[in-house]
Amino acid sequence: MPRDRVLAIIQAGGAGGRMDVLTRERAKPALPVAGVFQLVDFPLSNLAHSGISEVWLSVQFQGSTLEEQVANGRPWDLDRNHGGLRLLMPQQGTGSLDEDGFARGNADELYRIRDQIADEAPDLLIVMSADHVYRFDFADAIETHRRSGAECTVVTTRVPDGDDPSDHAVVEVDGEGRITGFAYKPEEPDGDLIAAEIFVYDPRVLVEVLDTLHVELSADPEIGAEPGDTGLGDFGEHLLPRLVERGRVVAHDLGGYWRDLGQPHLYLRAHRELLVDDRGVLGVPGWPILTRQPQRRPPRVLDGAVVADSMVSTGATVGGTVRRSVLGPGVVVEAGAEVVDSVVAADTVVRSGARVAWSIVDTGCTVEERATVGDPDVPALDDPDAVTIVGRDSVVGAGLRLAPGSRLEPGTTA
Repeated sequence: MPRDRVLAIIQAGGAGGRMDVLTRERAKPALPVAGVFQLVDFPLSNLAHSGISEVWLSVQFQGSTLEEQVANGRPWDLDRNHGGLRLLMPQQGTGSLDEDGFARGNADELYRIRDQIADEAPDLLIVMSADHVYRFDFADAIETHRRSGAECTVVTTRVPDGDDPSDHAVVEVDGEGRITGFAYKPEEPDGDLIAAEIFVYDPRVLVEVLDTLHVELSADPEIGAEPGDTGLGDFGEHLLPRLVERGRVVAHDLGGYWRDLGQPHLYLRAHRELLVDDRGVLGVPGWPILTRQPQRRPPRVLDGAVVADSMVSTGATVGGTVRRSVLGPGVVVEAGAEVVDSVVAADTVVRSGARVAWSIVDTGCTVEERATVGDPDVPALDDPDAVTIVGRDSVVGAGLRLAPGSRLEPGTTA
């Protein structure tokens, strides 16, 4: 039998406000992960290994920061004449007035490209976020979708340690796998089973429901869409509740590791979890995370250095102490410097006598001699306000102390 034609859409999202200064000048899916990867590498690699070769990457904010990283799809064998990787950018002057400019949510975004989806006419549509670290064979969800005759299949997972179910869509599932309850970011969650933000849709049903909802929302005096806004918002506001009402939405358990990296403390927690354990995601034979990285020399650990429970990327040089931390490509930790419980991104230099703790230091920064960033005695795994973040290309001056929870905007000299 001929295989279903599958189109995948990766929604790269808008401005990642909760990641603060880290996403001032980059799309959130371009954030570094485990030193040598970016967030967008995970959905793209999972799709490639699942045999899905028609992929649209929808970018709503700082699209140029992703264009270079995805390299026209080459690392995932998606640079091809037919199908392959296609970047979707916000459109101006197309469609109705409430479709101009940036989308205001991922369901709003799907509505704006509904005609393109209809013209493409895939048999199945997979839609996913680019904010998560996981390994998943999409063929498994497709099989569940086919077998159940669903209009939508929601890939589900349990809330990971340290995360809050009220930050997600909480679902209820009956004994036959049908989703019977759906609460989007509820104040008082009823359970810890959540949507992993991977959906398999019947594309014809999706376009039909989006059109119907748009008409209803536009006519509702309490919701009525404003110019530049369809009123559809995120998937959990109107789209999924309506599909659940129709009675043909099923759940598929993701299984294995899944982590949302969309908040600073969760970003640190994910790296802490991956330091000494691949979690069934990194380094799996036959299922590598593919990426685009420039070639660099091997890392160097100099005499007198201490490195424990850490990741040290290519091109890095360590002369000081690094514990429970991730050093990106080209990072330098000089003799007498200390980095603990932190993520330090590419080409940052930590000078002699400097200390970095419970912090995220972005690319191209310099922490000068005797400077202190964060505090080793103020843990930040459970508190987004306790994570110290230094924006890219910043300089922390000699002897300066950045208190826990401080933020430096990109390009700051403090």
